[in-house]
Amino acid sequence: MSRNPMIVRTVPALRRAIEGFRRKGAVVALVPTMGALHDGHLSLVRVAKRRADKVIVSIFVNPTQFAPTEDLGSYPRTWKADVTRLADEKADIIWHPDAKIMYPDGFATRIVTEGPATVGLEDRFRPHFFGGVATVVGKLFAQVRPDFAVFGEKDFQQLRVVTRMAADLDLGVKLISSKTIRERDGLAMSSRNVYLSGEERRIAPELHRAMKESARLLRAGTEIGAAMAAGAEIIKAAGFALDYFELRNAETLAPITSLKDEPLRILVAARLGKTRLIDNIAV
Repeated sequence: MSRNPMIVRTVPALRRAIEGFRRKGAVVALVPTMGALHDGHLSLVRVAKRRADKVIVSIFVNPTQFAPTEDLGSYPRTWKADVTRLADEKADIIWHPDAKIMYPDGFATRIVTEGPATVGLEDRFRPHFFGGVATVVGKLFAQVRPDFAVFGEKDFQQLRVVTRMAADLDLGVKLISSKTIRERDGLAMSSRNVYLSGEERRIAPELHRAMKESARLLRAGTEIGAAMAAGAEIIKAAGFALDYFELRNAETLAPITSLKDEPLRILVAARLGKTRLIDNIAV
């Protein structure tokens, strides 16, 4: 029988629980999420369980990373199913604060991000986003004080931003990345996939196919511009509205001019109907 995780909603209660773990010498891991958990999230919990004695999963839909035109109000929330799934994975604590706990009256501090947050990818289309992400992740690290935190590679620029932030601010948290979990047809698992209509869901894997085709051409020696144009054409022909389809250095996210600028990563963001999908693969 699954043991239900402890559900904690206040910072003092969280600190008491974690202090109890620390007194016993436990290694503590954090898996930050916004809920609506799928197998991709659960894979992060499994990575954490293999490396830590105690695993804390945060569920908090962070309002500061949503623009007024975005889907904060309709973002999927599946609390009961999330608790059941985390019980099955034997998570130890679900940290589930509300917005007033995270951003109390008078809250006036933000983390300003540069470096990988200002490379012209997500930041070009969502200029508010990484400041909100960095601030909430910084708070989560301060609240939980984990030995390490696990993030998925699907949000690759976000991974680079929070990794840089943790290092720059000497937060003492090691970041571990975990590979993107995909459906059988290649679509990256995402909470927002529930927005796709049946026909859109059929089309959505073309995003992954396009990246694989460009990566194949690049490995075969095709000129960068031609290889990337071929993938972009697949995406547009499938009916997506393309935000970006870029080949970048995987460490710095800087644009590259030569295939020698390794390691390489293809990153994409595109809209299908009302749903915006992001993805990436290594080359």
